[in-house]
Amino acid sequence: MTQNARDISALLGSRICHDLISPLGAIGNGLELLSMSGVANAEMTLIAESVANANARVRFYRVAYGSASADHAMGRAEITGILDDINRGSRLSVSWKPEAACMRQDVKLAFLVIQCLETALPYGGQITVSHTEGVWRLHGSADKLKVDQDLWDLLAQNKPDVSISPSQVQFALVPEMVTALGRNLTLQMRDQDILVSY
Repeated sequence: MTQNARDISALLGSRICHDLISPLGAIGNGLELLSMSGVANAEMTLIAESVANANARVRFYRVAYGSASADHAMGRAEITGILDDINRGSRLSVSWKPEAACMRQDVKLAFLVIQCLETALPYGGQITVSHTEGVWRLHGSADKLKVDQDLWDLLAQNKPDVSISPSQVQFALVPEMVTALGRNLTLQMRDQDILVSY
């Protein structure tokens, strides 16, 4: 993918997420007004939970698939808020260790790697994100992993001949972004954990 195509894809991701945020927010506000007026039932609770989940996903996708300028930073509270919201009620937990604000392009790459790790943790588990001495480490662990080796080979070696589905697009984007940021990705896989470093 050329630089221009990559930029257009990121802008497209940003546009879609931007356009979805407003109507989801309006639905959430409408539900809040209904609950304040005394109209509350199990159906409304279900709708409210679905809207909150959709909002969390759009916020996550906006970072992972949207445009990220080199000079834009994200605070820790915003990052952990997105991760907490998207994993609420799930068997997967993500621990974000960096205390300081991070550049948005670094968060974008970390979010894409988190999505890669999620594919290997379908039964739940723990993902820990750390950044020390200029090196990012994302460690996924669980009692049982489910690994599609072709996808992880693509991630580690940027193999162009691996076909991917829409739900696996992160595996194609990570190597390109690692290269664009001038980093080298290393991958360690064991029976119960995966460590991605760059």
